[in-house]
Amino acid sequence: MPEKNATNTHANNRAGSRSAVVVGGGIGGLAAAVGLRRIGWRVTVLERKAVGGEVGAGIALMSNAMRALESLGLGPAVKAGGRPQLSTGVRDGGGRWLSRVDGTALEARLGTGIYSLHRAELHDILRRALPVDGVVVHGAEVTDITQDPKQALVHYTGPGGTATIGTDLAVVADGVNSRVRARLWPDAPAPVHSGSTVWRGVTTEAFLPTPDIAQTLHAGAEIGVMPIRDGRVCWHVVTRATAGVRHDDEWAEARRRVDGLHDPIPALLKATAPEAVLHHDIHILGAPLDTYVAGRVALLGDAAHAMPPHLGQGACMAIEDAVVLAACLHTHENQATALAAYDDTRRPRVAAVTKASHRMGRIQKAEGRLAVAVRNAAMRLTPPAVAMKAILEFADWTPPRLPLPDTGPTA
Repeated sequence: MPEKNATNTHANNRAGSRSAVVVGGGIGGLAAAVGLRRIGWRVTVLERKAVGGEVGAGIALMSNAMRALESLGLGPAVKAGGRPQLSTGVRDGGGRWLSRVDGTALEARLGTGIYSLHRAELHDILRRALPVDGVVVHGAEVTDITQDPKQALVHYTGPGGTATIGTDLAVVADGVNSRVRARLWPDAPAPVHSGSTVWRGVTTEAFLPTPDIAQTLHAGAEIGVMPIRDGRVCWHVVTRATAGVRHDDEWAEARRRVDGLHDPIPALLKATAPEAVLHHDIHILGAPLDTYVAGRVALLGDAAHAMPPHLGQGACMAIEDAVVLAACLHTHENQATALAAYDDTRRPRVAAVTKASHRMGRIQKAEGRLAVAVRNAAMRLTPPAVAMKAILEFADWTPPRLPLPDTGPTA
């Protein structure tokens, strides 16, 4: 830890051990910290928020993310804290199934299925995989990263004043509005509004009968329903919208958007506390980056590739990033070679997922009676085997292997 009220540079001490600073303590940043410690690196996570914990509603971990978490040694904990989804699908506004996927068959095919849990639960699982003290620093606002031939210098303002950490590697996982990306990738496209906004919430208590995880598509809107282990149900409502529009009562506005839709959607929103409803616009990167690496700095998660949410792969891609980054650094002794391998491995896959997510968004947000009717008919006529193949396109991903947990540092 830096000394209070001072600007210090930490040397890369301890022979044979390399160090990393992770900027951002969200899901992607913590996963990166877990992965780096698995390969024996010393890690410091700088998190801007003064208090730990992840806000939000639910998260669905697709099979590729579950495989990545298994590689991190966290598969059993996530399965214990999550809820397996035995079936999923898409409905129209009246409740008629347009498409269904057998989650049991998916698990049989891939060895793991889809698990849902509250984002805070996943955050806690990742945090518990790190030491209690000395790894995550809260209230640390990173102001800049500079580099010299031997190290990256991470400058930040924290509880003890200004400080600088010298490190072998800086992993930037501070989200779509990353300050570091703007500083070190000056020609990179800025974040743009996706054209959509989202309301999210979780029912206050267990909701019975518990619905399956599913999406409902209705006149330019996508409504997602996802039960979690304790019986509560997470939901989201995504609609086309102008950026920056807010309402005096977001709970009432979200309920207005689902009025008249099939059960149990209106009841789920009614069973959610008004103050617990979140509303934010969805921003993405305007174009893909040419590289995720600049010297000793690597971008990860939304800082590298914020994408539309329509495939549910945003956080899954961040977890994949974390595993691949750790594996490349473990495999290649030369750090520059390792980071080049990370960049070459991740960008093509992320580009394919991003393109598919944009395409799915155009399908899901179809408007007008004719466009909606054509979409719904096409989905109903799609054979289940074809729908399964579309899921497998991205879910059937094999992560690199990492060392056993006991090979990491103890402090």
